[in-house]
Amino acid sequence: MTTKEIYELSVKLGIKSDLRGAEHVKKSLTRVKEKYQKLSKEEKASFDTEKLINPYSDTRILVDNNKKKVKKVLVGIDMETPEILLADKLGDVDLVIAHHPEGAALADLSDVMHLQADVLAGYGVPINIAESLMKRRVAEVSRGLAPVNHNRGVDAARLLKIDYMCTHTIADNLGADFLIKKLEKEKPEYVEDILNMLKKIPEYVEGEKQSAGPRLFNGGPENKCGKVAVTEFTGGTSGSKEIYEKMAQAGVGTILSMHMGEEYRKEAEKYHINVVILGHMSSDSLGMNLFLDEIEKKGVEVVTISGLSRIKRIK
Repeated sequence: MTTKEIYELSVKLGIKSDLRGAEHVKKSLTRVKEKYQKLSKEEKASFDTEKLINPYSDTRILVDNNKKKVKKVLVGIDMETPEILLADKLGDVDLVIAHHPEGAALADLSDVMHLQADVLAGYGVPINIAESLMKRRVAEVSRGLAPVNHNRGVDAARLLKIDYMCTHTIADNLGADFLIKKLEKEKPEYVEDILNMLKKIPEYVEGEKQSAGPRLFNGGPENKCGKVAVTEFTGGTSGSKEIYEKMAQAGVGTILSMHMGEEYRKEAEKYHINVVILGHMSSDSLGMNLFLDEIEKKGVEVVTISGLSRIKRIK
């Protein structure tokens, strides 16, 4: 596989596992294309044309030296300048893959957050409310990212002529889809049932060994789950803390989230929502592992570092 082929596969997998459904994503891409056609020549010149085929602004090729074949990849959750230097030191790495976005993919991270509104609507939150609250949060995240030095790792990879890409929302989509299918199969009645379900998933078992496994942030194990929502898992970063009231009104009783700040937890507590925190690195590892299985099937050797616990599901 080439770097471009690995990237194209990642986008395909991300769309296939998108919680909104592949048809919804295709319609969104069609809208983007229609808007692009209406832009002026000057506006088209500065438009990120990858958005015409890839709905995830935080998944991008950052450096591509047009190598004919990628034999070995170095993959991790955060792959920045130190990891780029390690790849160069190893000498036989053809491509570095980060989960968390860097470069332009980090600068435009907020754009992918809009998908959270549609996911929330799927759980019963009125779309107009979900969109309104998310727009505020998207603007906040965008302002926060504005002063960041996005290109440090990209510049290092370019100087060392190492291919470099990031796969953020596509991997998070894979992980979220995996968990939802588990919930549909297990049909947990109590919060304790969810915790027991997670103990059967290798990434979360590994997280527990590192004192970073699933934890109950709000509620009790004997509480009934009610409607279980896998939120704050995919779509860039944490959404609006004002959403919990609306989720409670929509009948959501339990949230499964990668991570949650204290202010967010207090809001969930106020509206009597059980909160199961899955663990950030464990959850990121789950999604990345599902992606890495697919490129290993294509004959690419995978070496993992930087917080990624490699669990293979291929025979």
